[in-house]
Amino acid sequence: MATIKTAISIEKPLFEQVEALAEELEVSRSHVFMLAAQEFVERHQSRKLLDSINKAYDDLPDAAEQTVTVRMRNKQRKAVKDQW
Repeated sequence: MATIKTAISIEKPLFEQVEALAEELEVSRSHVFMLAAQEFVERHQSRKLLDSINKAYDDLPDAAEQTVTVRMRNKQRKAVKDQW
């Protein structure tokens, strides 16, 4: 896969933390930033997917539908009351 160089500006304390982590993991700073960006993108995509799934299942009945449902259940219970 092709790589692209880019420049970013970050605060010095964060830079120092990244530098220390890169040293600890024995990888380059660029690799740490690449891993961080990759994880962020994956998390964002997962969040979008979860939001889409939640939206698909967020079709709870409104108050009017709930009232009709309760009335239908009551009517059905009365209709089959002595049959069971």
